[in-house]
Amino acid sequence: MIAKLRGILDSTGEDWAILDVGGVGYLVYCSARTLARLPEPGAAVALDVETHVREDHIHLYGFLGAGERAWFRLLTTVQGVGARVAMAIQGVLGPDELSEAVALADRASLTRAPGVGPKLAQRIITELKDKVDAIAVAPIPVRLAAANGDHASDAVSALVNLGYRRPEAMGAVSAAVRSLGAEAAVEALIKAGLKELAR
Repeated sequence: MIAKLRGILDSTGEDWAILDVGGVGYLVYCSARTLARLPEPGAAVALDVETHVREDHIHLYGFLGAGERAWFRLLTTVQGVGARVAMAIQGVLGPDELSEAVALADRASLTRAPGVGPKLAQRIITELKDKVDAIAVAPIPVRLAAANGDHASDAVSALVNLGYRRPEAMGAVSAAVRSLGAEAAVEALIKAGLKELAR
């Protein structure tokens, strides 16, 4: 099994890169985020690799960090999430954003990925919510508070008082903070959060 490749970047395409390692070109599938962060062809690069062996093919999936690879492994344990969908999700959300989306039950963030509808997003959240802490770099509430301070906390409390569960309220407010910005008023966050929860 190939776990890491270090070599010269030969070329890239829509969802792949060719890495020249000692004269051998390895075709490695990568997310759009990973491809965007690769250097120009001809430069040295190292990729963590997940090898998938099937009866009809061997595919290599490349990542710029162990966190990305860990999330790929987790995502592909969910029914309905194959390698292609996992890469699409990682093309939209980085490891910390994925941790936040799952921990906060933020379906809207997950459905930004091609091939992920509301039902699949909910399944990802349900199946992975207890596994997020093992991967998350910073505690989710700390990141949410840092994004918008007391306004976000007040908006979450208001939604909880209206009868919503705390993870749902945090997910909705997190989405509201992303769309309205860090300076949004509590009332605006509550309204946007309610719209998010009504989806």
